[in-house]
Amino acid sequence: MHVAARGENITVIFVNNAVYGMTGGQMAPTTLPGMTTTSSQTGRDVELQGYPLRMSEMLATTSGAAYIVRRSVHDIANIRKTKKALMTAFKVQMQGMGFSLVEILSTCPTNWGIRLPAPCISSKTK
Repeated sequence: MHVAARGENITVIFVNNAVYGMTGGQMAPTTLPGMTTTSSQTGRDVELQGYPLRMSEMLATTSGAAYIVRRSVHDIANIRKTKKALMTAFKVQMQGMGFSLVEILSTCPTNWGIRLPAPCISSKTK
């Protein structure tokens, strides 16, 4: 927060999967209302835990923010938009314009309980 407020000439890449994956899937500041985690098994209750932080919106209000954007990687078109956003953020940094952040909305298959398909293995592989 303070780095953005000072306008430090850095780029932050924030992969937001709405959980603390390294701690077993606990509730994070960005966990959505109603979303279950290991530490909020009945879902995030905004009356108890408050609303999730909206990082991009919050940082965009700082005076030093030069480029703030939220993207996702849920399909090819959005992966391309994310790639373009990353390139723009790095250009902003190289031009010395100030703080930039690319928030990337991502899944967390392990902690969300999503089963991914097995990789396709060719019958020609030995």
